[in-house]
Amino acid sequence: MRTLPTRTTVMIINLGPPLYLAVPDPGVRDRAYTSFVAGMHDGHGMYLSPGGQRGIQLDVTPLGAYTLLGLPMARLTNAAVELPDLLGRAATTLVERLADAPSWGARFDLLDEFLLRRLEVGPVPDPEVGRAWRMLDADPAVPVARIAADVGWSRRHLTDRFREQAGLPPKVMARVLRFQRAVGRIAGGAGFAEAAAACGYYDQAHLNREFRALSGCTPSELIGGQLEQQRTTTLDEPLP
Repeated sequence: MRTLPTRTTVMIINLGPPLYLAVPDPGVRDRAYTSFVAGMHDGHGMYLSPGGQRGIQLDVTPLGAYTLLGLPMARLTNAAVELPDLLGRAATTLVERLADAPSWGARFDLLDEFLLRRLEVGPVPDPEVGRAWRMLDADPAVPVARIAADVGWSRRHLTDRFREQAGLPPKVMARVLRFQRAVGRIAGGAGFAEAAAACGYYDQAHLNREFRALSGCTPSELIGGQLEQQRTTTLDEPLP
């Protein structure tokens, strides 16, 4: 299945067979992952599952992930890293306890407890970075220079601090956020020209180029592929 750039960092806590992740880079080999974190991406990838998957997926804002993981998000840009490599023995213990829990309710209680502890002691993003994130999330078309002026930083300093704490430079983050909006509009039935105008692309040709750059395919191919994935995705076994 195709993975796309999104506005969140993804944490997979895997209680079943490994997942196989791939990126469209001839220099990077496919590899198996158990529990892992996928940082902010500005390109697509693929994942393969042998079936029988059981686990929990957390979609966390990049600044939330900065606090939760306690490390610069730039380290995870366009990368997936095994959870124990980031959090050490605490991650291994968490996965073991979740696997042994008697029910999904008990698993969620354990996970909530773990996450709250991490959030209480993790680093807090700069208020200026938080402000910049909210401005971009509200309107990906806002110029980076305007954001820098609003928070009182130079554009260069904003770019450096934002990338460190959010994982992508503001300009690249804006591309990803705009792309996600366009995907949502098209999936909801909007025409390509309508989506292009509503999401701040110059024209439909600009939208097509951005879709190819970020997803590796045209808008038609992407939406058609997502619908096909929804039709063929089934639950192999009931949840306990």
